[in-house]
Amino acid sequence: MSSWQGKTRGGVLGYKIFIWTLKYLGIPFAYFLLRFVVTWFVFNSWKAFRAVYAYFRNIQHYSVVKSVISIFRNYYIFGQILIDKLAMLAGFQHRFTFDFEGEEYLRQMQDGGLLISAHVGNWEIAGNLLNRLNKRIHILMFDAEHQRIKGYLEDTMKERNVHFIIIREDYNHLKEIEQAFAGGDIIAMHGDRFIEGNKTVTLDFMGKPARFPIGPVNLAARFQVPVSYVFAVKETRTHYHFFATPLYQFEFTRNLKKREQILREAVPIYVQKFEEILRRYPLQWFNYYDFWKPEPDPII
Repeated sequence: MSSWQGKTRGGVLGYKIFIWTLKYLGIPFAYFLLRFVVTWFVFNSWKAFRAVYAYFRNIQHYSVVKSVISIFRNYYIFGQILIDKLAMLAGFQHRFTFDFEGEEYLRQMQDGGLLISAHVGNWEIAGNLLNRLNKRIHILMFDAEHQRIKGYLEDTMKERNVHFIIIREDYNHLKEIEQAFAGGDIIAMHGDRFIEGNKTVTLDFMGKPARFPIGPVNLAARFQVPVSYVFAVKETRTHYHFFATPLYQFEFTRNLKKREQILREAVPIYVQKFEEILRRYPLQWFNYYDFWKPEPDPII
């Protein structure tokens, strides 16, 4: 069973503190404050510590010492990215620089499309690019129990063209998704996490089997929208590199056998792109739970 339960740690107070710090004390001071927060989390999040240690030791094949050092570096980069994310969403994107690789592919999404990313780097900077494209972006989120946080963030960026769609048990989010695509908008979501019970496929990832959800590619097929796999990684203190792949279009069919074949061919494309990015930026892996699962999982 996946140990991720669709929840993200943190509360509104933490977001308010860092946004206040960003506004009045600046990003450098927020980074300084982060050192204390990271130290606290390293010694008070044993499950996450074990998971990320296993990643560096067993997946990246680092030594014991390098693995432990990398955990601290990983936590600190993650904290910086969270601060950067808040800064960009709150309107401080002018303090950062970007390289946009594959921007031409997103410009081809004239009638909307789906961006699929992962918990590596800072994928939300796609919103900065979409503002340049004059496209409305909807961020599809799993953690419905944190709607109060999403509501607060929406208040801080009400002048920005960003909207959150919360995945709900009653599937009402499908209506919002349909309306977004019908309006030619773009939806962004992650493709590397799932809640137990979701349909998945097990594939080789970084040398070991891992389960990936088929929902994202199935969503693109169902609504017949193009897909681009996007990743945004932090390269320096204030510089990010955005990657977008050429567009993919997946056929939707009610023939279950044919659908299974299409999805089995679609998910590995995403996994390959994800792996390429992770090998280049190993410290920016931000899945803090036991990600690799050896057991096979039927796709249909």
